[in-house]
Amino acid sequence: MVFLFYIFATMVDFKILSEEARIWIYPCNRKFYPQEIEGLKTKIENFIKDWNNDDDFIASYQLLYNRFIIFSTESTSEVTSKDIDKQVVFILQLQQEYEVELLDKMNVCFKQGEHIQYKEIKEFKKLLKNKSVNDKTIVFDNLIQTKYDLENFWEVPITESWYNRFL
Repeated sequence: MVFLFYIFATMVDFKILSEEARIWIYPCNRKFYPQEIEGLKTKIENFIKDWNNDDDFIASYQLLYNRFIIFSTESTSEVTSKDIDKQVVFILQLQQEYEVELLDKMNVCFKQGEHIQYKEIKEFKKLLKNKSVNDKTIVFDNLIQTKYDLENFWEVPITESWYNRFL
């Protein structure tokens, strides 16, 4: 008799990950609709379970503002290019299924009142020039790489972000 063991990635609550946990942020060009949220969460959770077969691979996610998909991993082994490729293929599938943009890192996400805006950099520069946004506008730095950075430097005024060069 042959026994096959398939090891799944361990999905944990995002809160228990250390500050050094690696993160990837995928901003969506629109909010996910309420009727999409549960199905999206299920797809993300299923992806995480199959993402990596190392028994020390711990992963989590957050869906913030119904607009940002944030993956996080913590393991004693390195996240490989194969793992990243799997993640990108999954994101591409989500883009197609939900008819959204998730991979364009050259757009700016920022708060305007209680709303989150998603604009091309060129358009964002025009908003700055027209003073529709200013140095106190909160922007999202989607290039950060750790949970610590997410908690401390993700939502910051333009002056404290790499976007400050546009001021």
